[in-house]
This record gives sequence, structure tokens and C-alpha cells, in this order.
Amino acid sequence: MITGDFGQQALISIMSHLVFIALAWWALQAIRLDQLLKPNRVVQARVLYILLSIIIGSAASNFFLDYLLWSQQLPLILQTIGLSQI
Repeated sequence: MITGDFGQQALISIMSHLVFIALAWWALQAIRLDQLLKPNRVVQARVLYILLSIIIGSAASNFFLDYLLWSQQLPLILQTIGLSQI
């Protein structure tokens, strides 16, 4: 039973990271980073877009997953301190 929970959590984490990285990639396409880079540096610009997408997407995904975990733990905290009857 425990391994099923870990497998489900791993799948949710992987999917969340991929979705948020793709969303960050899509959002970064609106920024004209090519004006900040040297001319004829296409490969380096693409690598920069990929790295920025991973960094931003992972941070957003970690926030989302932490928020999800905290919202699942909140009833346990309230039950522990006796506020579940309120």
C-alpha cells in the first residue's frame, strides 16, 4: 500500500514538473531575449531558454506541490490542536 502512494506521488510530481516547465517555455516565448544576446548565438539562446524554462518551471512546480502537500496536512494539524470541531 505504501509503495502505491509513493508511485502516485512520483507520477504527480513528474507530471507537474513537465507541465510547469512547458508553461514556462511558452511564457518565455513572449520575451525578446534575442535583443539582449550577441548576434549569431542561436544555439546559446536556445540553451538559455531551456535552462530558464527548467528553473522557472521547477520553482513553480515545487510551490504547487508544496501547497498541495500543506493543504492535505492542514486537517491533521487542526485535528491535533483540537480545532476540527469548529
